[in-house]
Amino acid sequence: MASATAHTSLTFFFLLILGKALARDPFACDPRDSRTAGLPFCRTTLPISERVKDLVGRLTTKEKVRLLVNKAAAVPHLGIKGYEWWSEALHGVSFTGPGVIFDDDFPGATSFPQVITTAASFNVTLWEAIGQVVSDEARAMYNGGAAGLTYWSPNVNIFRDPRWGRGQETPGEDPMMAGVYAASYVKGLQGNDGDRLKVAACCKHLTAYDLEDSNGVDRYHFNAKVTKQDLEDTFNVPFKMCVTEGNVASVMCSYNKVNGVPTCADPNLLKKTVRSQWGLNGYIVSDCDSVDVFYNDQHYTSTPEEAAAVAIKAGLDLDCGNFLANYTQKALNRGLLSEADIDGALFNTLAVQMRLGMYDGEPSAQPFGKLGPRDVCTPAHQELALEAARQGIVLLKNDRPSLPLSNRRHRTIAVIGPNSNVTDTMIGNYAGFPCQYTSPLQGIRNYAKTIHQPGCADVACSNDTLFGGAINAARQADATVLVMGLDQSIEAEFIDRIELLLPGRQQDLISQVAMASKGPTILVLMSGGPIDVSFAKNDPRISAIIWAGYPGQAGGAAIADVLYGTSNPEGKLPMTWYPQDYVSTLPMTEMSMRPSSIKGYPGRTYRFYKGPVVYPFGHGLSYTNFVNTIASAPTVVQVPIIGCHRSGNCTFSDISIKVSHAKCDKLSLSLQVDVKNVGSKDGTHTLLVFSEPPAGHLAPHKQLVAFEKVHVRAGAQQRVRINIHVCKFLSIIDTAGVRRIPLGVHNLHIGDVTHTVSLQAVAHRLIKS
Repeated sequence: MASATAHTSLTFFFLLILGKALARDPFACDPRDSRTAGLPFCRTTLPISERVKDLVGRLTTKEKVRLLVNKAAAVPHLGIKGYEWWSEALHGVSFTGPGVIFDDDFPGATSFPQVITTAASFNVTLWEAIGQVVSDEARAMYNGGAAGLTYWSPNVNIFRDPRWGRGQETPGEDPMMAGVYAASYVKGLQGNDGDRLKVAACCKHLTAYDLEDSNGVDRYHFNAKVTKQDLEDTFNVPFKMCVTEGNVASVMCSYNKVNGVPTCADPNLLKKTVRSQWGLNGYIVSDCDSVDVFYNDQHYTSTPEEAAAVAIKAGLDLDCGNFLANYTQKALNRGLLSEADIDGALFNTLAVQMRLGMYDGEPSAQPFGKLGPRDVCTPAHQELALEAARQGIVLLKNDRPSLPLSNRRHRTIAVIGPNSNVTDTMIGNYAGFPCQYTSPLQGIRNYAKTIHQPGCADVACSNDTLFGGAINAARQADATVLVMGLDQSIEAEFIDRIELLLPGRQQDLISQVAMASKGPTILVLMSGGPIDVSFAKNDPRISAIIWAGYPGQAGGAAIADVLYGTSNPEGKLPMTWYPQDYVSTLPMTEMSMRPSSIKGYPGRTYRFYKGPVVYPFGHGLSYTNFVNTIASAPTVVQVPIIGCHRSGNCTFSDISIKVSHAKCDKLSLSLQVDVKNVGSKDGTHTLLVFSEPPAGHLAPHKQLVAFEKVHVRAGAQQRVRINIHVCKFLSIIDTAGVRRIPLGVHNLHIGDVTHTVSLQAVAHRLIKS
């Protein structure tokens, strides 16, 4: 009997361990809890609005106030547990934020490339697929009690200034592309089950936030002075697309002020724009301690109670921090806001929790309830991380060509540089613990014998002590690969760069190694932001340059695959690479996008800046060559004007028409482009379509209006159909912040090919069918 008991206990122990991830107690509405059985807020057959109304009506004022912060308190008499709203999943489930805990059951999660690298793939399908994997792993960890279901990702701010430390977290400098990325990644995270959410995503940080600390001005004190034109055609674009096309469940307001008003205290931004005009179905959350910041640092209100009231009445639903928990009741007591204001905020947060199924009882009986540890770090997930890294790597230079390397000719490789054998550097910031790592050195060792020398102790590269070993290694090897660049000590949250050059003596090391190298010298750069490597671009001894961004857990394998041609590079730069002179006299605090010849101001991003660059937005080479030919495209597109009749007095401006006056629903311009691979290797081609609008309007001199990917075998041809929504993508914003369609000739550029199309206004009823 004793041994049978021991056997039973041991079996139970193993079953307990295996079932831990599926044994999460209900967050609320536990069917075993007699206190809540049958209450309306627990009835899944009722509309969510009715359930939320019932729940809010059962809460005391004190309980309501304690639900306004990220560490929401439990409500024991209603069977509701406490909840931590703050979790992060920028490019994988992250340990940033208290909502995620990596433990023995969940020691890691798939760590994809940093967003700026994934953005370089220009692959919408990939972006959504990554979101699907991340949400699978997030749900699995939630089921195991190791994570929440609300993730404050993605970051879709515009990479306006190349020195910004958090530019690495963003999809780059183009607002349309950032918006497409936002909508795609959010769809992957949130799922496609109607109003029900797999996890709740959050687009951040609204708005005009792209500075950490520059020349004594930090993000907590910065007042971004932004024109209506720049706000509507640049800074707000990705947020609007995230809400209207991605149906995101949350938007986060930022630390900074915009034109004197803290974003988290601005009813025109939160209530009028995000909630009413864009139609957010979800909640608005502050960046952490933002309410405290606009009271204590920005001195926007005289008292903390006024700050609490201003934030809630502006449309803030949730405070990341304790400020609202500490001062909302006092604001109520002073009559600065009403309980109805608090109820409105709670309606938005509680509705999201209900859409997540948190009030539906037993978690394991719900969709995704069976996901557990075996669904995290799966071989398929890790393969996708590798493929994402491959697709995001950008080939900047390839003379002669030197790449791909040959297994026959390049059998010994000198692998040099402070980033040559790194692991943590590859995953950037807002990351978790990865499933495993493959460093660049490890990846190259899968192809060749290596001689490894770091050359510099770290990316700061403060001296030449280790140069000798690196130079000797280059003299011995058949080829030399220098893995250089930046890391989080140079660019990160709280850290903006001062200059665009490589840190310390990295340039000296590269040049001396290239001079000594027996074979071709390949420069591989890890960074989030652009680097002025003009010296390497112009040095014939450096035959190839690769930008790998921060390529994630499998970054080293992806770099090696590209070096040896197992993977044909297909990435394109999502941001402009400027020369150092561009930033030498340009304050980060100057927000204007458009150039000014009077002020000697150069403008920002490829859309407005026309000066010299190291590498332009969209640059990226392949090991093969593609030729684009336009097979079909209209030369005239008629823009129907609403409300115009044959007998009416409708008149058209010769210059432009408001988008609100056009019948936009199905107004698209359709192109068919033949892509021929005239090289000797199979490859994937990224078609970037730029529009050059008619002169005037203070419009961008060109802007991205579409992009598509196509894989073409060597010697073959593929036809690609591209649809361009006229009102969305061929329009511009005027100085009053109004979107207009410029009439007249628009030039569409696809690589070296240009097509001209004329937009002509016509009364809606006069258009031929």
